[in-house]
Amino acid sequence: MTDTIAAAPAVPTPVPTPVPPAGSEAGTEQDARWLTAAVDLATRNVAEGGGPFGAVVVVDGRVVGTGQNRVTRDLDPTAHAEVQAIRDACRALGTFSLAGATMYTSCEPCPLCLAATLWARVDRVVFAADRHDAARAGFDDSAFYALFAQDRATWSMPVVAHRVDGADAPMRAWLDLTERVRY
Repeated sequence: MTDTIAAAPAVPTPVPTPVPPAGSEAGTEQDARWLTAAVDLATRNVAEGGGPFGAVVVVDGRVVGTGQNRVTRDLDPTAHAEVQAIRDACRALGTFSLAGATMYTSCEPCPLCLAATLWARVDRVVFAADRHDAARAGFDDSAFYALFAQDRATWSMPVVAHRVDGADAPMRAWLDLTERVRY
């Protein structure tokens, strides 16, 4: 298999923050309550050696998971607040699906966190600060948004498909499994 690591792409012009669709539930009193909790988690986390991000997962009006950014503290680049909150909620509920949940986060989710919420089947994401606020604090992910919009052949970090004998064996084994848990 070919492994290549290159420098991050140059930072392009920021991508605009999406506008909530008409009829969305943004701005309710409950949203304000849970967003305040996420912001409080984020602020406390800074004093504890973590990043300025916090997240709360809510189902039926109760918190089922919380998370704070622990990237530098735990030396884990995937330990973003939303990912931590998803892990916490899934453990608490005993499931990998957060269908019916709302993710409240102190800041607009980065591409990693947005993908995690999609995989977790979160129904709704509500955020306080946006990606431009994060960029001003040194957390600029606009390069990632721009990168994902480009053809992979142009990326500075090549993502290389390299077929080997039996490459599809894990997928065939999965499909042959009669009692698999679908997700």
